[in-house]
Amino acid sequence: MSENAPAAPTLLSAWKGAQAQLKAAGIDSPSIDARLLLEASTGVGRVDILNDPYRVLDADRFAAFEAMVARRLKREPVSRILGKKGFWKIMLNVTPDVLSPRPDTETLLDVVVRAFPPHRAFDMIDLGAGSGAILLAALVERAGARGVGTDISTEAIAVARENAANLDLDGRCTFVRTEWAAGFADASFDLVVSNPPYIPTGDIAGLDPEVRDHDPHLALDGGPDGLQPYRDLAPEIARILRPQGVFAVEIGWDQGPAVKALFEAAGFAGVKVVKDLGDRDRVVTNGPDPRVDPIPEA
Repeated sequence: MSENAPAAPTLLSAWKGAQAQLKAAGIDSPSIDARLLLEASTGVGRVDILNDPYRVLDADRFAAFEAMVARRLKREPVSRILGKKGFWKIMLNVTPDVLSPRPDTETLLDVVVRAFPPHRAFDMIDLGAGSGAILLAALVERAGARGVGTDISTEAIAVARENAANLDLDGRCTFVRTEWAAGFADASFDLVVSNPPYIPTGDIAGLDPEVRDHDPHLALDGGPDGLQPYRDLAPEIARILRPQGVFAVEIGWDQGPAVKALFEAAGFAGVKVVKDLGDRDRVVTNGPDPRVDPIPEA
């Protein structure tokens, strides 16, 4: 080998090199993103990178890694590049037809696990289910639950069904193409959850490229003021929810008072705004507040 020949890339050098590129591009989590892409393109795990950092990468795997990094540098989300995204305790397939689930949405699960004890049987519905993230995470947590997910996108329904099958949950849930709760009888569910589109139409152009260019606009656009889905949902949720039932909907950080008022106008009592881990308003519910209510044990 010539003295001037570049050293063969190792797990460590590839990871550090990509990390530097992503950091220079202003990407928020360069170290984590570089590691996830390295693991996916080479088949190694986190332990391998730590315990065998000088393992040499062959040319094909390094090329695959560089191609993934190039996509991330163009602000394509890691979840889109990998086709998978972790949410709560599950791993989900994601495609361009569904919203990539975000950690903020886990606040909905914080409410669910406090509202329903581990062994209680209950029926739930996820309105606008997308990938099925919320419904499937709830079913994993609560063995007595059965659920339905609705969406107006045929493609999203297909993704959700695949995720349910992959998690062996397809025996406890169904996914139906319909608008919100259309077709479901009054007082059918103990729990209604939803993460509807809530971005004002005019704000979509200013979103981060990872969201604006890669999430379906159908799952983002909440109308001129971002509140139209809640105007539609509040009376429908009041219709399909059983007496003493719980609802929980995700909101934008500045929409708490307005969405709370819409649900109060629909007849709900005890409506509260729940904050996420970043201390921003994130969920409107008539259920428990994760900040003050413990998780029930029985």
